[in-house]
Amino acid sequence: MATILANKTAFAAKASTAPRRSARAAVVVRAQQESGAEVSRRATLASIAGAAAVLGGSAPAFAAYGDSANVFGKATNTTGFVPFAGDGFAVLLPSKWNPSREEDFPGTLLRYEDNFDAVNNFVVTANPTDKSKITDFGTKEAFLSSVGYLLGQQSFSGKTQSEGGFAPDRVSAASILDISSTTDKKGREYYTYELLTRTADGNEGGRHQLIKATVADGKLWVLLVRCGDKRWFKGVKKEAVGIFDSFIVA
Repeated sequence: MATILANKTAFAAKASTAPRRSARAAVVVRAQQESGAEVSRRATLASIAGAAAVLGGSAPAFAAYGDSANVFGKATNTTGFVPFAGDGFAVLLPSKWNPSREEDFPGTLLRYEDNFDAVNNFVVTANPTDKSKITDFGTKEAFLSSVGYLLGQQSFSGKTQSEGGFAPDRVSAASILDISSTTDKKGREYYTYELLTRTADGNEGGRHQLIKATVADGKLWVLLVRCGDKRWFKGVKKEAVGIFDSFIVA
């Protein structure tokens, strides 16, 4: 009888411990599976963050994995710009600027303006040309003369005195602050200009204007950025230069 009871006790003990080992094994396997899923999720998030860094420049627009959660609505795009890829060109858009339907010039592809003050805006144009490169237009000064319409034309034709820094019979003036050129990674050359235009009414102290032009695929591509000169010195310069420097033709 003692032998039978001992066998029953051993069997019961063995039966009670077997499921525990199975459950423990299942827990270990499940933990390993979840660990693999977590590693995969981290790799995916890291890839997204890396892609955002490439699009947005040195300062990524999105937080990388491990950054604190944005639970209070804090701005995650600290660059202040949004990448935009158009038909044959790319540019960074100021995050607080809005699209505009105005077409100031022939061949307008894109136009944006400051939602605070529309005096600050930019336009991208592309028009057919028989030139194969920007230098075919001649010197930088010669090219600027050929696109003088970008700066506006004086419609007044009366007589005036030489006052306010304007020439006789003139109520507008343009000062060239800088003329240069730059080359992209493909070796394509761009003519670049920085100008200040003023009119007799003195509105905004004039207009700060940036022009960037190149030739590609049988088209003359021009970026024109315009800002009120007073706004320029109150912070719009950063946005204007960001647009200007980022503009590139494919």
